[in-house]
Amino acid sequence: MAHITLGGNPVVTSGELPPIGSKLKNFELVATDLSTKTLADFEDSNLVLNIFPSVNTGVCSAAVRAFNKAAASLEETKVLCISRDLPFAQDQFCSAEGLENVIMLSDFRTGEFGLSNGLMMTNGIFNGLLSRCVFVVNKNGEIIYTEQVPEIGQEPNYDAAIAALANG
Repeated sequence: MAHITLGGNPVVTSGELPPIGSKLKNFELVATDLSTKTLADFEDSNLVLNIFPSVNTGVCSAAVRAFNKAAASLEETKVLCISRDLPFAQDQFCSAEGLENVIMLSDFRTGEFGLSNGLMMTNGIFNGLLSRCVFVVNKNGEIIYTEQVPEIGQEPNYDAAIAALANG
């Protein structure tokens, strides 16, 4: 279990993030068109997984905007923005913001993505939501970078995530 904070209050997660060098576990997440997406849908691409509690909060929406901007210049890379928000809310946010370079995915049906990767918050006011994390995965499906932001109200280290692509 990871111990992070939300507004300085301790929060526990469902486990530890996957180790660097391990393979990203297959997943079933829901796209904004309500189709199911799995890891196989993104093979032959590097992946940046921007994981967060809810797109309807300031820091989460700022992270989606920042990764959308970065994604425009990334070759052979897809940016997946993952939360437990309903796909309708994710789609509405991206439409209103004019964001076209990220792929919004939801873990709302089962929460299995969050649970199996050790990043679901298990106490506090965000209990059941995903903690703020970034995974970078190479074309071979290997995790080459992870970050679990220690304070949910902080933005992730965008530069380190993008740099991991160049080094991985």
